[in-house]
Amino acid sequence: MSRIHEALKRAEAEQAAQASRGGTPKSDLAAAMAPAESPLALVTTGAPASLDAPGRASPSVFAEFAAKCALGEWVPDPKTMLFFGPDEQAQGTEQFRALRSRLYQARERKSLRTVLITSALPKEGKSFVAANLAQALVRQQGQRALLVDADLRAARLHATLGTVASPGLSEYLTHQADEFRVIQRGPMENLFFLPSGREVSNPAELLAGEGLKSLLARMEPLFDWIIIDSPPAVPVTDASLLAKVCDGILLVVRSNATPYDLAQKARQEFSDEQLLGVVLNGIDGSMPYHRYYYSTYPRGDSKAAQS
Repeated sequence: MSRIHEALKRAEAEQAAQASRGGTPKSDLAAAMAPAESPLALVTTGAPASLDAPGRASPSVFAEFAAKCALGEWVPDPKTMLFFGPDEQAQGTEQFRALRSRLYQARERKSLRTVLITSALPKEGKSFVAANLAQALVRQQGQRALLVDADLRAARLHATLGTVASPGLSEYLTHQADEFRVIQRGPMENLFFLPSGREVSNPAELLAGEGLKSLLARMEPLFDWIIIDSPPAVPVTDASLLAKVCDGILLVVRSNATPYDLAQKARQEFSDEQLLGVVLNGIDGSMPYHRYYYSTYPRGDSKAAQS
């Protein structure tokens, strides 16, 4: 049993005990809490007792945050959610571990915590990649990941994980719910999920506002990685808006399906500095890299980057 899991259990027990006595739980999180609009002010203050590394919330603070989040009853499909099954070496898992390693290599060159996963068109596998990448990240001991469904137009991640879509991001951005109601913790340790929420009539306007930027700023000290699933980049502007609050971008294209000109158009929506690489999804099972192939764009060579 990990330190995080033990601290989470203690935090839940302390909260239950305080509630039964009619008191208010006292903790690092509550003690440093600013006004109600900033319930996680502690993790941005840099208080030494609350951080176990520069800019990273300590296990006890993270455990208290986790205890306040909604407990999701996830029923993931093991055929597509590769790391939820009993087979640690299931088909495709090794490729996601390789993708994880590439992200850590990219982190050595630049600040990288919030990663946007997008595609040129729908049904290219971006949600599949986002969900399994997040699972691969938390398989490393002590690593924490928040998976965010920012596709407010055609959300898929909640169905993939087998959980509810609401309350979620749209309720948070419209001030109908706070982060503790919309962020779910599920059966996989250190993997948290923020679903899309109910459908809204103005998704681009909501994503362009300050609400999402503020939420991510408060979540970053709590999580080692924030993986954001966005709408496809060509039909709508949402991915370009989301890119402004992310450190890096992975573009998913589907083998023998994504038109070359549309893949190029999607790639041109993002700067060379932000674009980390391309995930080629849906390769024939007989090929050596049967699930996907990940390729980084060569830095400083614009022709190669666009090839």
